[in-house]
Amino acid sequence: MKTILLTVLAAAVIAVPATAATKPNPALLHPAKLHAKAPALFKVRFNTTKGAFVVTVHRAWAPRGADRFYNLVRARFYDGDRLFRVVPGFVVQFGISPSPKISKAWLNATIADDKVRHSNTPGTMTFAAAASPNTRTTQVFVNLGNDAFLDAQRFAPFGAITSGRKVLAKLYHGYGETPTNAQGQMFAQGESFLRKTFPKLDRILTARVVK
Repeated sequence: MKTILLTVLAAAVIAVPATAATKPNPALLHPAKLHAKAPALFKVRFNTTKGAFVVTVHRAWAPRGADRFYNLVRARFYDGDRLFRVVPGFVVQFGISPSPKISKAWLNATIADDKVRHSNTPGTMTFAAAASPNTRTTQVFVNLGNDAFLDAQRFAPFGAITSGRKVLAKLYHGYGETPTNAQGQMFAQGESFLRKTFPKLDRILTARVVK
């Protein structure tokens, strides 16, 4: 059965290089301070190396997830992130910072699970999590197929792609699941590892709340 993988590492595992490739946004180094309540309904535009897509977030679907996503986007967490897991017919997953310092800051910044109020239907966006409860942090995925089997595994969609779904079909997927299994290196080395090992992966240029 297909699964959503999220690597959970002990804080001591992540070594922060002296010369990080990306200068962190200072706000992202303090997750506890990013706790604004999201609007009931809002849109986020993702500009990627293959074009743009828009996700409409419904806070009523998954309040905790919507709030976390809202704060991450406003703090520009997803800028520069690689779309590292692209499996046609299944998911597009992202949310590991190109900066190891930021990854370390968010390692234990988990949020409690939401009740699944909307199924993982095609086009919905959901937070990734580990096997144990209440382990959501920053990684999200878009369901490319009907992944309703994830509903029973506590994966609660918080929004859906309402524009640009064809862009997702253009994302590079030639590495298969190999990058997914290298999440530890992504956390520890950031963009320098991805640029050297998986250079063809597409990236998010900007992610902004649409006014």
